[in-house]
Amino acid sequence: MPLPLKSGEVLSERYVLQERIGQGGMGNIYLADDRVLAGRHCALKEVEHDRNLPKKILSEAREQFLREATVLARLDHPNLPKVSDFFSVGARDYLVMDFVPGKDLRTLMLEAKAHNTFLEERTVLDWAAQLCDALTYLHRQTPPIVHRDIKPSNLKLTPDGLLKLVDFGLVKVLAPDEETITIIQGQGTVLYTPLEQFGGSQNHTDVRSDIFAFGATLYHLLTNQPPADARQRFLHPEVLLPLRRINPAISMRTERAILWAIELHPDLRPDAIETLRQYLFGTKELPNRPLHTRPQRRPALEALLAPPENLLLAAGVALLFIGLIATLGH
Repeated sequence: MPLPLKSGEVLSERYVLQERIGQGGMGNIYLADDRVLAGRHCALKEVEHDRNLPKKILSEAREQFLREATVLARLDHPNLPKVSDFFSVGARDYLVMDFVPGKDLRTLMLEAKAHNTFLEERTVLDWAAQLCDALTYLHRQTPPIVHRDIKPSNLKLTPDGLLKLVDFGLVKVLAPDEETITIIQGQGTVLYTPLEQFGGSQNHTDVRSDIFAFGATLYHLLTNQPPADARQRFLHPEVLLPLRRINPAISMRTERAILWAIELHPDLRPDAIETLRQYLFGTKELPNRPLHTRPQRRPALEALLAPPENLLLAAGVALLFIGLIATLGH
């Protein structure tokens, strides 16, 4: 983690730093005043590259940052902060974005939890609809753009109720035949990260990785607790609790849609955010297939766990069959 800059420092002869408002594995986020556009507040996302990297890799990483910053600067959507500038200072690169006022969804969830209650499903689904809009826009870019770090703390609600997906520190432009430089991009936050985003290569990261993080985020917002992370679930599938076991007020449709979104294997998830939206909001029926939230039971175990009335019926049939055989024997 790079040392934070001091309040009052001026970057790129334009941005006057006010305070640090966030931090991540690759750098800090600052609130700054724009000297050129008087009265404008902006957020500066900092990325400091590992100076111990080989020169070739470091050069490629910085070139990638510039390419992707250029793409982000072209984006224009109401649920995304506008990227207005990018520049470098020494070993640090910076993205300049609109500052988004308001609370993040993690804060709102923690406030509800402190009052021993849950966020209303209707409210969370309203936020989900706005997030779907933002992700649809990103995923339909040419080439598609994957955010890769969707989580409650990266979703801010403005005072007028507009949701903003912030922090583009891990964004990936899915250029064909281009390998992601993972040592620069990072991996995301474990609780919301799919299996394919772990490890030394991100070649298999695609829009379905955002769908997983979207589902994990909704799970957390509706239950006040995050789902078990993907690595735990791979080894112990039973650790993932169905949402309605934690919050019975959640509708069955919402639960099934979220569990579908956080399937461990990408091929088992919705193929696009629009597909998930249709099932989440009831315009299409959910797929008629089991959701893999727990390990399959063996037949012998199924028999042991069967309802008592089923066991009595089975025992009665067995006794009748034995009696019939004895009669025929005589």
